[in-house]
Amino acid sequence: MTPHQHQSAASLPTTPIDGPIATARSISKLYRSHGVEAPALVDVSLEIRRSEMVAIMGPSGCGKTTLLNCLAGLDTIDSGQIAISGHDLATMRDSQRTDFRARTMGFIFQSFNLLPVLTALENVELPLLVLRERPHAARRRAREILAAVGLSNRERHRPAELSGGQQQRVTIARALVNDPAIVWADEPTGNLDSEAAHEIMSLMDELNQTRGQTFVIVTHATEIGARAHRILTMRDGSIVE
Repeated sequence: MTPHQHQSAASLPTTPIDGPIATARSISKLYRSHGVEAPALVDVSLEIRRSEMVAIMGPSGCGKTTLLNCLAGLDTIDSGQIAISGHDLATMRDSQRTDFRARTMGFIFQSFNLLPVLTALENVELPLLVLRERPHAARRRAREILAAVGLSNRERHRPAELSGGQQQRVTIARALVNDPAIVWADEPTGNLDSEAAHEIMSLMDELNQTRGQTFVIVTHATEIGARAHRILTMRDGSIVE
């Protein structure tokens, strides 16, 4: 059973299957500090299609992570509109937005953010338990997704007993365990050596192709961007190509 199967139909986000999974319309954001305003995003519009792997690239400080955080509802915008699976994030209360993220999105960050006292299996099943999935169903699903990322033989290992690449695989499994509509990845290979980075990108590529998983990846690495279907290049808070 997936974590969605016993939810009420009214709580499930719906959108036409052929429509874009994420849209941004003329979004802008200002950072304000000590009376000074600095534009972080300037009139950004984009669409991300289902099952697409999109890379957001550009120099440091150009707004890549800010854009990702705004699209995912982790940060707010000053103007414009963002919709995920047809749902306008601005119309949701904070608690609704938090619940919506938990049920429909997965996150992969440069830092693995695994709980050191939990095993790989416990780290992966945690999001389902937070969503009040039944424990035995959460454990079964966590085992399935750990197998999908090639870590069946590491279920009982804690993060300190895993390599960096293995820890990021656990992070990816945790991001996918709730069967999210879209996965946001911010420099997912930033803390890995080149061999582990290649393995992680190959894994994400495989998940995209076999499961139709949508990935939006912030990266400065050209070899990572080359694996994406499409590259959005940013400069000074705007998409330039």
